[in-house]
Amino acid sequence: MWWRLPRSEFTRNRGKRNKEALKNMVDSGKMPGILAFLRGEPVGWCAVAPREEYPTLERSRLLKRVDGDQVWSVVCFFVARKFRRMGITVKLLEATIDYVKKQGGKIVEGYPIDPIKGGTPDPFAFTGLVSAFRKAGFAEVDRRSNTRPIMRHLVEHK
Repeated sequence: MWWRLPRSEFTRNRGKRNKEALKNMVDSGKMPGILAFLRGEPVGWCAVAPREEYPTLERSRLLKRVDGDQVWSVVCFFVARKFRRMGITVKLLEATIDYVKKQGGKIVEGYPIDPIKGGTPDPFAFTGLVSAFRKAGFAEVDRRSNTRPIMRHLVEHK
């Protein structure tokens, strides 16, 4: 809910109320993202939606729009600790591309971290890492800081 709510509302609803809001979204039939399963066990999550559904992203100076193109934004990942560093994020990105294609989307955009020396602790890599986006076929289209590029994947429609 971090990207979907004004910061003050997210903070006010911290914890239980934000979880309830996400559950209500799912219960209403709105799909807030992609789940990853390994041998029937849920192991990861990726939040994706049209950029307009993320008002916090829309207000970001650092991650402001590159152009007027309609994009689907990948804003958050979670991979269970024991399944990290197994390529789950790349698989989630590939599944996201397929999902966006089925929805008629043409561009998937992400805002990963590009670590400087020594990497990034897992809790700070919730938007993904540049290396995973590259492995999934994304290319950098803009960069307004040393550590935060904007990356895109053009969805092929046949």
